[in-house]
Amino acid sequence: MLTLADVWAGVSDRPLPPHIPGDLAFHAVVHDSRQVTSGDLFVALRGETHDGHDFIAEALRRGARGVLAARLVGLTGEYWILDARQGLGNQGIRESGNQQVPPVVIMGDDTLAALQRLAGYWRDKFAVEVIGVTGSVGKTTTKEVIAAVLGRRFRVLKNEKNLNNEIGLPLSLLQLGPEHQKAVLEMGMYARGEIRLLCQIARPRLGVITNVGPTHLERLGTIEAIAQAKAELVESLPADGFAILNGDDPRVRQMATRTLATVFIYGQEHNFDLWADEVSSHGLEGLSLRLHYGREAISLQAPLLGAHSVHTVLAAAAVGLIAGLTWEEIVSGLRHVPEQLRLLVVPGQNGATLIDDTYNSSPASALAALNLLAEMPGRHLAVLGDMLELGNYEAEGHRLVGRRAAEVAAALLAVGPRGRLIGEEARAVGMPAGAVHLAADNAAAIAILQGLLQPGDFVLIKGSRGMALEGIVSALRTD
Repeated sequence: MLTLADVWAGVSDRPLPPHIPGDLAFHAVVHDSRQVTSGDLFVALRGETHDGHDFIAEALRRGARGVLAARLVGLTGEYWILDARQGLGNQGIRESGNQQVPPVVIMGDDTLAALQRLAGYWRDKFAVEVIGVTGSVGKTTTKEVIAAVLGRRFRVLKNEKNLNNEIGLPLSLLQLGPEHQKAVLEMGMYARGEIRLLCQIARPRLGVITNVGPTHLERLGTIEAIAQAKAELVESLPADGFAILNGDDPRVRQMATRTLATVFIYGQEHNFDLWADEVSSHGLEGLSLRLHYGREAISLQAPLLGAHSVHTVLAAAAVGLIAGLTWEEIVSGLRHVPEQLRLLVVPGQNGATLIDDTYNSSPASALAALNLLAEMPGRHLAVLGDMLELGNYEAEGHRLVGRRAAEVAAALLAVGPRGRLIGEEARAVGMPAGAVHLAADNAAAIAILQGLLQPGDFVLIKGSRGMALEGIVSALRTD
């Protein structure tokens, strides 16, 4: 359990003052005051819309035992101040005689940098092997499946949900305990240098790169820049580590020259270290395939949706092999993966079935989802919203999805101004004009769908996070 002595050692180069109780323990580290419970350490971070310093008083009212802050706002009563810049500060007047130790406020110049430094310090206390996972599409699912495979033998820590950035990854690392043997950490990025920073904090020995696509193109400008940013993971690996690369993606395969680590290539070509054939998607029943490793050939089924999931299976199996797992353990892990985090199948109005893939979208993931829709029985409807942060690939990316939607769907509902490009392209390649519907927002989309849905329909609903298309699912689901 994280103690005040740990926190001080993580954020300061000075010794803890002798009369300060270093064994004061914190139950958890949080940066959202609404999530604070008694005994937590609250980190006040400045965000784009809110400043955590404005919520310090609320965090203390909720029972925070400590606060990491750059400035003080609205504090009353007694608290101890430890100034990482100047040593011990002042001690106020105790407000309640029932409290033996008042809250501790640790001051620093930059609370985000302090959080990251603390996470690095905490990570170094444990002999845990870290597996970093990044890529433009599929990294959360890949992280989850790797954790499921490793979990057949080891105690595994993983990021919850997609806490994969400069805030979420440190918070995930601070959950490490002596019981953990492996940590599988998803690493996201919006700019160059961010994955390198995350690697400096987490020090992965294994790095998995799933693919390189136009996600975040608006921020980085070119696909090549995205590839360079993703490659920071393999560049950060130690010489005794492993770079696990998707050989079916040429940009990922080229990263083999940018690492000191041993390179392990997976994909669907016979000359790769681990490869697959006989890949067959069975719709909602999952995926079957045969894996080849050296002279071994293993046939298996996994409850993953879509033929594109072959790369998820391969990446997880590769990590399992490097970790020394038996094929029995690897196959067992692949058969017992968690339920899909981002794609849910739920009953909808008028006897339709909704495929909820609203977490996020990009051209590659939208095409994969449409391919899955094509495998479903009955009539196919596609509800596709804006795909954001595509930069100069925005028009082509949306039109590419529109062309595939015209091949798969009996009816298409395009939501949002960029989604309109999907609908226009579907019409341009021959989809009947009456089968293409345009909606400016979710409310309009819901009204249109309520008149379209029929018994036996399968309806794919997918768009970027900013479109909040889960509102359409909520309005139409019946369970």
